Amino acid sequence: MPTLMPTDQNNNPIPALRLKDAGSHKITATATSARNSTAFDAETQIVSLYATVGVYIKFGTSTVTATTSDHYFPAGVYYDFAIGGDGSAHKTHMAVLRESTDGTVYISEKL
Repeated sequence: MPTLMPTDQNNNPIPALRLKDAGSHKITATATSARNSTAFDAETQIVSLYATVGVYIKFGTSTVTATTSDHYFPAGVYYDFAIGGDGSAHKTHMAVLRESTDGTVYISEKL
């Protein structure tokens, strides 16, 4: 059965997690790359995204920058992304760049 849940390295769905208190972020997507000002918690392994406009996204450190060469994320979709765990480096920030019009990207950390 298809799922929108994130999957692990063996393609097994990761069960839904709870929202982290004080773990919400909002980034205004404009023609200039922007990122969350507060780092994701070290315990956070999953973040959920919702964008009001199409954006390009990139996860990384406090200096991450998004470009039109990065992954495209469409408007109106709620989706979970893994930002750590399974021995991979933990991502602390996400950068966004609008596709054509300004909008907002909402991020929720999950534990």
